[in-house]
Amino acid sequence: MEEPEFTVLVSGDSPHDPAALAAVRSVTGLSLARSRQLLGGAPAVVRSDIPFDIAARAGQDLRRAGVPAVVRCGWCRRTMTGDTPVDPGPCVSPYWPAAHCPANSMTSCDCKFCAVHGPLPGHTTHHT
Repeated sequence: MEEPEFTVLVSGDSPHDPAALAAVRSVTGLSLARSRQLLGGAPAVVRSDIPFDIAARAGQDLRRAGVPAVVRCGWCRRTMTGDTPVDPGPCVSPYWPAAHCPANSMTSCDCKFCAVHGPLPGHTTHHT
C-alpha cells in the first residue's frame, strides 16, 4: 500500500538567530541567505513530498531551534504541530483506512486489508 507524502512548513514568525538559521539549513540544504528568506516568509514550505519519519524529524529539529513548524499530511491535510501524532480525529484520506496513516496515534484497525492479511506492524485488529 502506498503511503502519503508529508510537507514541513514554517507556520509563523521565526527568530532569525543562528540556531534557527542552522536548523533550516540542516533540514533544507539551502544557503544562509535563502534560509533567512524562508524564515521571513512564513507560512512557507520547508520540505515537501517526503516520508513521514523524515518530515517528523525535520519538524522536531526546527521546533527545537525555536522555529514554529508543522508537518502536514499530503492526503488528509491534517497537521502535526508537536512531537506527537496528528490530531486524534480520524484520517479523512480517501486512499486508505485511518489506522494505516503513519501520522495517526491509532494502534488498532478493522479494515478488510488487515482482516485478510493481518495487522500492520504495531497494530492489532478489532473485528466483530
